[in-house]
Formats: sequence, structure tokens, C-alpha cells
Amino acid sequence: MTDLSPPRRRGGGRAARRAVRTAPNFDMLPGLENALPLTEIMDGSQVERIDNASMDILENVGVQFRDAIALEDWKKAGAKVVGEMVYLDRHLVRDLISTIPETFTYHARDPNKNVALGGRNSVFVPMTGAPFLRDLEDKRRNPMLEDLAMFHKLSHMMPGLHSSAHHIVEPYDHPISQRHLRITYSSMKHSDKMFMGMTTSPKNAEDVLDMCAILFGEDFLETHPVTTGNCNGNSPLVWDETMLGAMRAFCRRNQPVLCSPFVLGGANTPASVPAAVAQLNAEALSALAYTQVIRRGAPAIYGHYLSTVSMKSGAPMAGTPEISQMNFMIGQMARYYGVPWRTSNTLGGAKTFDAQAGYESATTLSAVLHAGANYIWHSAGWNEAGMHCSVAKFVVDAEQCAMGYRMAQGLKWDDFDQALAAVGDIGPGGHYLGHPHTQDNFQEAFFMPDLLDNNSIEQWVAEGSVEITERALNHAKKLLSEYQEPKLDEAKNEELLEYIAKREREIPAADELNQSY
Repeated sequence: MTDLSPPRRRGGGRAARRAVRTAPNFDMLPGLENALPLTEIMDGSQVERIDNASMDILENVGVQFRDAIALEDWKKAGAKVVGEMVYLDRHLVRDLISTIPETFTYHARDPNKNVALGGRNSVFVPMTGAPFLRDLEDKRRNPMLEDLAMFHKLSHMMPGLHSSAHHIVEPYDHPISQRHLRITYSSMKHSDKMFMGMTTSPKNAEDVLDMCAILFGEDFLETHPVTTGNCNGNSPLVWDETMLGAMRAFCRRNQPVLCSPFVLGGANTPASVPAAVAQLNAEALSALAYTQVIRRGAPAIYGHYLSTVSMKSGAPMAGTPEISQMNFMIGQMARYYGVPWRTSNTLGGAKTFDAQAGYESATTLSAVLHAGANYIWHSAGWNEAGMHCSVAKFVVDAEQCAMGYRMAQGLKWDDFDQALAAVGDIGPGGHYLGHPHTQDNFQEAFFMPDLLDNNSIEQWVAEGSVEITERALNHAKKLLSEYQEPKLDEAKNEELLEYIAKREREIPAADELNQSY
């Protein structure tokens, strides 16, 4: 007869291990090695059709480079240049992009938080660029530098995020012309994960890279990616002087840059998913090729921002089926060219952290994981089409990234035989809650979210009927109360502050970008 009584506990060891497992854990998850089967919605002939259409655009329609230096660079590289129009031969493009590294490793201030990118290796990066925030009291307002610091602290503490990004929110208490300095310092100071570098002007990009050289060493930058610049295209088919100048600053220092066309489907691209991707692909290829004109072998990332446009209001939409289709297609094209690629994650147009925000974000997260994206940007906080970063949504999004991470890791078979043996131990009609295997493996076997409530309705009511926004804000406050700053090296910190003070003396405080100083 099978003994169905709960197994006896074996001393205090298991209880101690369980206590360790259930204690708060702020350790960053390693970079994701995505084991999911890739969703590839085009066959080989369709991939080649998109490639051929994009090459036709580059050769016959051309791309406008509104930058005298870039135009001269293209002439020297052998491209046809007429005024500001550059016509790129497909063989030249293929030759140039062939030297972009397919994979590389980001180096963080804490070497234990280095992460690989490219191939099946992915990272989650918070949102950036919000002109407003919804704060710890869920009030929508203008952000300040201390609000940016708060988001950098949360980024540091959320295991599912691999980066502190840069200007998650805009610090309005600092002049625009000098803001990049304080943003970069906040990224460096409040987290020892990798971070992004401002590209709001070529001079700003140079300042950021000088600060990176202080933190890591100039020689280190030559051979180790430590930050990421983003250069947005002006779709359709335009790259401007500001973005190209910033691109040159990053490539010359051998630091990765995202080459990101900005798609508003139906407004600045054709109202067709395949045709929109053909145009976007041409735009991205033209910028990727230019990174290699600047410096052969420099790391670069196929980027984009995707949205479709509401024909009712003209507003950008997120979480639509067509955006997922575009992500699947772009993933295929990036793999076809052998370059890493960036996408945007957890996007939404909701004005509060409501069901719409959840649905749109979940749809996007699932699509980008199944598309095999590498640099997964805007992974936490995005709402109101990027107009605000929500503290509540930020921490829930970060937990959703950790859940997506767990799904994308694939199946774990290492304890299969042990788990199967428990079936014989328990037998028909029993339960596994007290079995040693369950006690030792419950947390690793099944993801248990902190922020999603799965209790009974009676328990939920007894605990105050707290809904997700309030629960998330309470969690954020608790995290911030437990934050421990990863201290910068004292000498480097002093040198960074001296550099900031020097540049703030040199750059006039103004509500415009620093283009000259």
C-alpha cells in the first residue's frame, strides 16, 4: 500500500534554503539566450523579394543625407551623390554591411553584468524620452532630475532589466543644452548595469563618450562596447546632420549605434506591411552601411521604431497585428544580413495603467520574443504613446520581462527524472505540495510574480481589494526604500564631476541643443 502521508522534513537545511529562495532578490538575470522557435512569416523567396525591393529603392530612389561630411564620405566610398541625394549600389551596400559584427558583448561597470548581443542573445532595456511621468502617487507631471534618478534606481533593482538606459524621463530642472551631462552621470551613478548614450547632438555624443572614457578608460572603449547610441531616421528616406554627426562620434570610438528608421505606417510609409518594411529596410541598410564607411568593423544594430497610424485621429497606435507582422519580417531581414537588431517593447497608447496598457504591452512583448529581437528597448514604463513613463507600469513591465525571459529560456530537463519519480512516491489521489522535490524546486519550476495577484477573491478583499496600480506603486516605494547605491570609484566619480562642471561652464545654459560648444 502506498504511503500518502507528507514526507518528513530532513532537518533545517531545506527550510533555510527555502528562506533564501523567498527573500528579495535584486540580482540581474543574465542576458537572455532565446530558445523559442523563431516566427518567420516569409519564405525564402519573399525575403529575397523584400531585399530586392529595398536595393531598388537605394539604387533608383535614393536616400537624402542632409550632411556635408556624410556626402563627402559617400563620394570617397564610391557612391553616386547628386546634391544631397545618395544612390547606393547594392554590391557596395552588401560589402559594407558584411563587416558589421554579428554578435558582441556589452561591458558593464560590474563585469558580472556584462551581456552578449546578437544571434540568439537578447537584452531588455527600459523606455526613454518621456516628457512626463506618472509618479509614486500616480500623478502626471513634469519630471525632474531626482525622478530620473528614481527610475535608474528601479532599473538597477529589477532583475529583468539589463540596462539603466539614459533619459528615461526628461529632467526639466536642467537646461536642454547641458542636460545630457547630468543624464549620463545619473545612468552611471545609480546603476552598475550597461547604459545608453545621448545622441541629441554630435557635441553631446562626444561628451557622453568622454565620460565613458573616464569611467572605463579610453583604450578600453577601443575594444569593448560599453554604451549604445541611437540615431533616428526621418522617414521616408532622410538622415539628418544631427543624427549623422552623433553616429560618427560613436562609430569613431567603436561604440554600437542603433540605426533606427521611425515608422508611422500609412503616414511616412506606404499603407502596406510588406511595402513599409521594404522602405524601412532600405533606410536601415543605408545607415548601417554608413557606419562602416565611418569605421570598418564598428558594431552597429539594425534599428527601427514601429507604429501604425489611426485613420480616425492620425495618432500613432501600438500593439496592432501589423506591428507584430513587421517585427517578424524585420527579424528575418536582420538575420538575412547577419546583423543584430533592435525593436521596441511593451508599447501602448493608454493614458493610464489600465487594461488597454496591459493588452498592448503583452501583445508586443510576445511578438518581439518570438521574432528573436536582440536589443529590446522601451521594455518598461511606456504609456500614452511614449508621452509619459509610469512608475507603476515600469515595475510591472520589468516583471513581465522576467516572465517573458523565463518563457524564452525554453524547457528545463535537468530534474526530469527526479520529478517523474515523485509520481511514484505520491500515487493516485495524493498531492505534491509536501514532497521534497516540490519543496526544493517550486520556485524554479513555476514563475511566481510579485505584482500579479492570484489569491482568492476572499483573501483579496480581506487585504483591502488593492488593484494593480496601487500594488505596483507600493512595490516601487518598497524597492526604493531598500535601494543600495553601487558606489562609483571615488577617483573616477571626482573626475566625472569635474568634467561635468567644466562642460557646464563651457556650454551656455539654453533651451536648445548644444550644437557648437
